[in-house]
Amino acid sequence: MIRKNLVRALRKFRIVHKWIGIGIAFFLLISALTGILLSLKKEFDVLQPPTQVGDSNDLADWMTLDEIKSIASTAALNDNDTPNAVERIDVRPDKGIAKVLFEDGNLEIQLDGTTGEILSVAPRYSDWIESIHDGTIISNLFSVISMNVLGWGLVVMIISGLWLWYGPIRVRKWRKKRTNS
Repeated sequence: MIRKNLVRALRKFRIVHKWIGIGIAFFLLISALTGILLSLKKEFDVLQPPTQVGDSNDLADWMTLDEIKSIASTAALNDNDTPNAVERIDVRPDKGIAKVLFEDGNLEIQLDGTTGEILSVAPRYSDWIESIHDGTIISNLFSVISMNVLGWGLVVMIISGLWLWYGPIRVRKWRKKRTNS
């Protein structure tokens, strides 16, 4: 009787395992591929421009953030001279630079913190890839829901997978024990 219940449970677990696996496979594939790209972002300049080095790492010598923003914003004017809004300024005192990232076009401008000299103007695709990876490319709500579904789906897949591996071992032991008795 116990063996029959175990076999029935294993069949149900196979069904659950299969359908949850099918349901989360696409999201797992997207998450895995974008995760691979994100792990390599410092290795390939096309994903994230290399960090330049400025003149001074002493913040007392630096321009104000407002001045840095103004210089970068002027350099980032679109083709039709419309301003590109600053998303964030990433200050790297140890490198002597500030990275100014813009909302449109994945643009990153690196400036020397002391002189304001533009050291690099390049697209930064790693942020766009990250938004695909975590689902925020659609919305923050989608990100929260999809990451929870993906996480819980993986937990169920692991538990059911372990049971699908261990359950048949138990069934074989019972069969062997029964035939030896």
